[in-house]
Amino acid sequence: MTHLETTVLRQHAEQQYAHELTALAEHDTRPRPPRWNLSPAAVLTYLMGGKAGDTEITPKYVGDRRLMEIAVATLATDRALLLIGVPGTAKSWVSEHLAAAISGDSTLLVQGTAGTGEEAIRYGWNYARLLAEGPSEAALVESPIMHAMRQGKIARLEELTRVQSDVQDTLITVLSEKSLPVPELNTEVQAVRGFNLIATANNRDKGVNDLSSALKRRFNTVVLPVPDSLDDEVNIVISRVNSLARTLEIPAAPPALEEVRRIVTVFRELRAGVTEDGKTRLKSPSGTLSTAEAISVVNHGLSLAAHFGSGELSAHDTAASLVGAVIKDPVQDGVIWREYLETVAKKRDDWKDFYKACRTVS
Repeated sequence: MTHLETTVLRQHAEQQYAHELTALAEHDTRPRPPRWNLSPAAVLTYLMGGKAGDTEITPKYVGDRRLMEIAVATLATDRALLLIGVPGTAKSWVSEHLAAAISGDSTLLVQGTAGTGEEAIRYGWNYARLLAEGPSEAALVESPIMHAMRQGKIARLEELTRVQSDVQDTLITVLSEKSLPVPELNTEVQAVRGFNLIATANNRDKGVNDLSSALKRRFNTVVLPVPDSLDDEVNIVISRVNSLARTLEIPAAPPALEEVRRIVTVFRELRAGVTEDGKTRLKSPSGTLSTAEAISVVNHGLSLAAHFGSGELSAHDTAASLVGAVIKDPVQDGVIWREYLETVAKKRDDWKDFYKACRTVS
């Protein structure tokens, strides 16, 4: 491991889980599609967890196995993959790990925003060389997608529906013809076998920049749901928090299960608009209250506990960041949160410390 890998804040998936990918490759005897580092079956094991010889493969995705089978199988065909879900359903996480397992490189990434231009998807120019020499291969600046086409790798495009519709449609030729014209050089880049694209989209952005029907047909869509059960979501939060705490070197004890369970319960109940037992209807706040935000709340609480508390996560440590996650609109969400505390949290005997801590910062 290099010095850089031990000091960066966040390693790429292919770096962080290099030992697992190596073990899978060594024990993988099944057929591999062109330029895939692993067979589809081994990619699925990498995502869902299992064994490769004596090496334990940690689960990267906790959820429906069939969804991951469909995602992996799609990438072995000529169809691109579109992962859709509400914020915090692990779209980017799954996208990164798929690219890492298949290509060994998750960095061929375009981050979609309202300001993303065609050059981010197609190509750009080194304008100093362009002015001095005119159009040439040397003056061409490849986009991550063009690079993936040349190398036969997986490219990633995050938040596709954030990109303007006319820019989105520059993907149509890439995905249908598997080529990218470069008219300035009177040539084209043809995709090498192994190339494919994973795009992600937030279904709460529906109507922002809807995909054209022509572009939709080029994708196979997999909808990633929120975790089915409370236990699944708690396990996801604990796993990610422990990983982040090690990376950030937070000197606190691992989070207590009961504290994480309370935070996740709050998120699930407010998100669903009903308590877990189904007996009390609730109003939902304006925020998404995703699993990713629950991870952030616990992680922030651990930092408070480590540096300003006892070193063990308590309700007092999580209350401030929890309130901040729930209340996005100070007026509307504030009323909903206080109502939740009085009608739900206050009545739970084992939540008295939690209720008191949240009331103090509300």
